[in-house]
Amino acid sequence: MELGAHIKEHRKELGLSQDDLAAKIYVSRQTISNWEVGRTYPDVQSLLLLSNVFGVTVDSLIKGDVETMAQVMDAAVKKYNALSTITVVSAVVFLALSAWAAFQFEWGWGVHIAPTAVFAAIALLVMLIAFTYMERMKKQHDLATYREVLAFSRGKQVDRDTLEGRREREMNPWVKGMRNGAQIILGTIVGGLVGIGIGMLAKMLS
Repeated sequence: MELGAHIKEHRKELGLSQDDLAAKIYVSRQTISNWEVGRTYPDVQSLLLLSNVFGVTVDSLIKGDVETMAQVMDAAVKKYNALSTITVVSAVVFLALSAWAAFQFEWGWGVHIAPTAVFAAIALLVMLIAFTYMERMKKQHDLATYREVLAFSRGKQVDRDTLEGRREREMNPWVKGMRNGAQIILGTIVGGLVGIGIGMLAKMLS
């Protein structure tokens, strides 16, 4: 893959650091590093911005790498969509099993609660693992907002030059990590409470 070498070469010719180039095309320094070592590849929007910064054509940047880039990006999109599906399905399963466990508890079927709780815990674990991999892919492809993620998941052009996108990228990583952690914990608590509520409601209506 020559694209990474071309990016690095043009960047150094202009005397730009990875941070400098990242600021000019609205991505993170880590994203530039990933491109240069061939770990990930720029999307169409980023290629256009790179060509403008370097003063070259997109064709001269990618040369014979078009097919390889297309295959890699297509595989990345499919992987992200698969992880998204797993996250949603496992979350629904967790919610359903939580409701069933609450129903069993309310009806005094205590002997059946343990297996249900185990499967609910497995569904929760699968959801958290899939979510973690999704977050890792978002970081690799520098996806900071819902609109960017949605465009990426549809294989469309990702526009990172937005006010929301700039705010997300400027946010302290620790703050972002704490926010994501809080969202996961809150979602788990809410899911469990909803399950219990459904179980109690079912008993009241019976």
